Amino acid sequence: MTLYAAIDLHSNNGVLSVIDEQDHVVFERRLPNSLEQVLQALAPFLAALKALAVESTYNWYWLVDGLLDAGVDVRLVNTAAIPQYAGLKHGNDHTDARHLAHLLRLNLLPEGYIYPREQRAVRDLLRRRFLLVRQSVTLTNSLQSAWSRRTGHGIRTNDLRLLTAEAIETTFVDVHERLAVLSELKLLQCLHTQVDQMERWVLESIRSTPELQALRSTPGIGVILGSTILLETGEITRFDSVGDYASYCRMVESTRLSNGKKKGSGNAKCGNRYLSWAWIEAANFAIRYSPEIRRWFDRKASKKPRPVAIKSVAHKLARAGYHLIKDGGHFDVKRAFG
Repeated sequence: MTLYAAIDLHSNNGVLSVIDEQDHVVFERRLPNSLEQVLQALAPFLAALKALAVESTYNWYWLVDGLLDAGVDVRLVNTAAIPQYAGLKHGNDHTDARHLAHLLRLNLLPEGYIYPREQRAVRDLLRRRFLLVRQSVTLTNSLQSAWSRRTGHGIRTNDLRLLTAEAIETTFVDVHERLAVLSELKLLQCLHTQVDQMERWVLESIRSTPELQALRSTPGIGVILGSTILLETGEITRFDSVGDYASYCRMVESTRLSNGKKKGSGNAKCGNRYLSWAWIEAANFAIRYSPEIRRWFDRKASKKPRPVAIKSVAHKLARAGYHLIKDGGHFDVKRAFG
């Protein structure tokens, strides 16, 4: 007898469901988030267990890694692509776990990518850097607004870092306003220090690979941005085509058409938001450093809004990046934007 299992995972517990080849429930129980208890519950079924599906929630690392170490064939579920019966009247965690096991048995389970744990920590460190950079941008905008309100003119980002306590005291006479500015400025300086430290750690951890060198041949892509793209992409062979990779980068429009008319949109959030940000960031740098890309962008921007034109540049760069990671070589601006 062959068995199939699934875990509907939550923040502090998960529902384990084990079914047989006829979809009969062999075992089903809510378990706390304890690897020891999960393995203990699975122990009687391991000999006949073909695979186990785990819902891809934010906290799947501990469970998937532990099950893999125990020799279990684990399948990470792509929750955004799970088909559900539209006429379902009642559903709960137990039925959800059963449904995942049922799809696993039918070989219809949409699977996610289990990122190799050896590189996962460096990738997550770059994600934390992304978070800190966004927070620093928010603080910078707040400080520039405060300066403009008080002085009547703006201040450049680089000049903010050079502000002295005397300059702030002279500009912001009110003690409450001055305290607010000083607090934000100290936070901004702390964020810059932490981001610089993270970048040093990343540079020490990532070796210069042929894939990274190929990506860095693209105008505007440096070592940090290239490392982000490479680590977020993972194994390039998991994408069957360049179109699949572009879709994963959220560069493909999500629309549903019927008879030439828009009838709705698909799941626009399906894909990797960090890759989407990275390629758009690369597009913004590319139009600065490459005259050819700038001319292509200007032609596009004359017909479409600027964000659409930037997204178009990012789409082309992502398609070129797919081939650079897969085949190596050097970025050819004429092939990408000719």
